Amino acid sequence: MRLRVEFTTEPFDLDEAPDHAVVAREVIQSAELDGVDVGPFGNTAEGGADEVLTAVDSLLRKALASGATRVSLQVNVIGEASK
Repeated sequence: MRLRVEFTTEPFDLDEAPDHAVVAREVIQSAELDGVDVGPFGNTAEGGADEVLTAVDSLLRKALASGATRVSLQVNVIGEASK
């Protein structure tokens, strides 16, 4: 199955991206995902279930270790995996 993950990390800093936000974006951008869109108030990515879930695990662990006090995420099933 294909999944879409949407996430944000907090606390926010409008002047400069905090370490936890930078780390979270790097995790998603380096994962084997497509449809990656990063922005100041939210990030999305799509991919196969295994790839998305592996990236989410890494994202949570690394963002929290880098100072995130909250990680909000939503995962949606968007279709079947392409063969």
